[in-house]
Amino acid sequence: MNFNATLIGQSITFIFFVWFCMKYVWPPIMSALETRKKLIADGLAAADRGKHELELAAKKAGDNMREAKATAAEVIVQAEKRAAQMVEEAKTAAKEEGERQLAAAQANIAQETNRARESLREQVAALAVAGAEKILRREVNAQTHADLLGQLKAEL
Repeated sequence: MNFNATLIGQSITFIFFVWFCMKYVWPPIMSALETRKKLIADGLAAADRGKHELELAAKKAGDNMREAKATAAEVIVQAEKRAAQMVEEAKTAAKEEGERQLAAAQANIAQETNRARESLREQVAALAVAGAEKILRREVNAQTHADLLGQLKAEL
């Protein structure tokens, strides 16, 4: 075996192998690597976008929480004002009701006082007539009696 012929044969086989690999093996491998590289780059970009969106969502959630707390505080203040207003209205209504009941009681007292006076006038008139009758020891006419009672009532 000749060393030169073996070396030339191996060189031709190696060159043929390199050409074959560059023609048929290398392009699919490079295509797969490029696809993988693009997929990884897209994944990293999506992760960055997701991180950015997460930060925006966290900021928006914080803003919403502050707004909700402010709204809640405002609602509480309005509720406290309404409660105070309702208490004042209840006090006013109770005071008016008390005054109304007091006025009704006073009117009732005045009416009862007038009835008592009328009753006393009638009793005084009857006693006066009875006393006058006893003094005179005679019977007074019923019509005259009614007239006398009417005059006495008017005078009292």
